[in-house]
Amino acid sequence: MRLWYEGLCLGWRSKELLNAAHINTGNAIESVKSRSNKGVKEGSPSGSKLPPVCYEIITLKTKKKKKMAAEIFPAKKPSTTTSVQQYQQQNLNNNNTIQNCNWQGLYVTIRERNAVMFNNELMADVHFVVGSPGGTQRLPGHKRQREFFVLQFCLRAYVLAVGSSVFHAMFYGELAEDQDEIRTPDVEPAAFLALLKFIYCDEIDLSADTVLATLYAAKKYIVPHLARACVNFLETSLSAKNVCVLLSQSCLFEEPDLTQRCWEVIDAQAELALRSEGFCDIDPQTLESILRRETLNAKEIVVFEAALSWAEAECHRRELPLSIDNKRRVLGEAVFLIRIPTMALDDFANGAAQSGVLTLTETNDIFLWYTAAKKPDLQFASEPRKGLLPQRCHRFQSCAYRTNQWRYRGRCDSIQFAVDKRVFVAGFGLYGSSCGSAEYSARIELKRQGAALGQNLSKFFSDGSSNTFPVWFEYPVQIEPDTFYTASVVLDGNELSYFGQEGMTEVQCGKVTFQFQCSSDSTNGTGVQGGQIPELIFYA
Repeated sequence: MRLWYEGLCLGWRSKELLNAAHINTGNAIESVKSRSNKGVKEGSPSGSKLPPVCYEIITLKTKKKKKMAAEIFPAKKPSTTTSVQQYQQQNLNNNNTIQNCNWQGLYVTIRERNAVMFNNELMADVHFVVGSPGGTQRLPGHKRQREFFVLQFCLRAYVLAVGSSVFHAMFYGELAEDQDEIRTPDVEPAAFLALLKFIYCDEIDLSADTVLATLYAAKKYIVPHLARACVNFLETSLSAKNVCVLLSQSCLFEEPDLTQRCWEVIDAQAELALRSEGFCDIDPQTLESILRRETLNAKEIVVFEAALSWAEAECHRRELPLSIDNKRRVLGEAVFLIRIPTMALDDFANGAAQSGVLTLTETNDIFLWYTAAKKPDLQFASEPRKGLLPQRCHRFQSCAYRTNQWRYRGRCDSIQFAVDKRVFVAGFGLYGSSCGSAEYSARIELKRQGAALGQNLSKFFSDGSSNTFPVWFEYPVQIEPDTFYTASVVLDGNELSYFGQEGMTEVQCGKVTFQFQCSSDSTNGTGVQGGQIPELIFYA
């Protein structure tokens, strides 16, 4: 013990000293003494048997009042965080070395000291070799490929077992095997690092590129809190571009809450989701579940075109020649889930009928379905999808008109709003003419922090009543909770219109709460208490 103590205090030379001890213990001890005497300050007792640093350690056993580490080193805490981050950055490259013999004294909390051991060779008793050597990874911005590195992690079985019941069974269970090296080819190195960082450092480090792989690792090793964090990350980053892939993954990982969130986005923004690149990457089972969906808010011709794009990608995945017959082959029975008879006749005649995917008999029967009094039996579903029913948030308690209001001369009417749950704004309800029938041109826009999320230019006809008239965006715009968005409209019309009054700052619509505040973009008088944009039309 004395020999080990001296080696520890002299710069982590214990391995060298212990090797020397096997040869000649006496010589090794003398060697340690000679090295330690060089560091003794003037005035120190020459007959001391231990280096002064060891005396300092012994003095900690006095009967002085005990203090916590945070009380002893309060001033070192800011620098400690930096040091921990530096060590962790070294650990990411599996190249960590500890230079200070008393490194434990540099870190205030057990969390920070534990973090130093993250992927560190020091005291490691098990090694994981992670990654698939045959995989490739495309580097963004460089346009080249490199082999997926097989990384080796230096770990401590005790720490892993505390963080995961799977690791506990591996190292301490009845069937535990004494292995120094464990190969894990099915987990990506970046995901395994994120898992280790959570177990060692109590930190969650997720990114869009690694979150799915990290969720897989968290599920595999049963680390539920990290898995929940991954799901939360995915839920907040859901969009029409990635929702189809995430739907497929959520079913694979058995995450019903994430699956439900995915369906909400797909239903409301169906056409954007079906036209996304991610739709072509889904598996056949997910394809069928989407095509079967009753609440898809999309034209059937869009559904048909999306299915053809998926079939083309599936031919590439199966290494089949790209042909009409192979597209129909990979679609299989899923093609009958497309409700072709519900298309507009022009869409069918100019699209599906000329695609070549349908047989001549199917094409003829569908034409007869459109035109004949006696309709043939079809394998295709013939009932239109129900879609989603739009909801309306009305923010005024009454409306009025006056002889000099509400006039439009190219000025902007604008209002800001926020919601407490994710919704999809499909358009605005606007007031029309108060002087009889009139036509208006409306340019609507939806912004977040100055960035336009959706806009459209259209016309609507007002019949002279005080009713609101809908004006729609091309696609519903996804609205995240607890963030203010700006709804704007520039109307062009000769006639005065109705306007709202007795406006409310908070409106409850079903399970969604809307909050309103004035917008600096409004130059035509619209605000919380009165003006235009009486309704927000949305899906929830």
